[in-house]
Amino acid sequence: MVTYTLREEPEVAIEVTGKDSAKARQKAMDQLMDLMEAGKLNTSLDSGFGLDDFIVIKPNAAVESSQGEDEIVEAVQLLNKLASLKLKMQDSRQEALEIRALVDLLFTDDPITEEDVLRLKDGFKVLKKFAQANIQFREARMQAESAREILDRALQTDASGPASSNGSQQQ
Repeated sequence: MVTYTLREEPEVAIEVTGKDSAKARQKAMDQLMDLMEAGKLNTSLDSGFGLDDFIVIKPNAAVESSQGEDEIVEAVQLLNKLASLKLKMQDSRQEALEIRALVDLLFTDDPITEEDVLRLKDGFKVLKKFAQANIQFREARMQAESAREILDRALQTDASGPASSNGSQQQ
């Protein structure tokens, strides 16, 4: 929820759902036009009024709280994405390693069977899927480090440190 006011009439408060954005300001503009048409404004805004002229009213405690909550929600979403990507990568890892061993056969003078070639052709999709998932996982893991720190701070219960931060990392 965001609340706007006017420089010309600061006692007017226009509330719209969502965060401060062009869309929210447009909704506020629609409400402002309704107020003007209903004669509920003391000013006529003769000098003109645009979306950028709205002033955002931010209650101090609520803003800090919602920013912290938004940060935690984003951190949890990043960690959820990391968990999904890790599962995706693990699911295709073993088969990808088997296919990768067959790829080595292409670079030797050893004979290769038609069955191996067919398995290779099908396996290239698995290799691609695994490689992409692995890259996405590594990138997400780097992003999720800060998310883990945010959660550690949010879960901190005393001055001695986070509830369960042992610093170990697993792949």
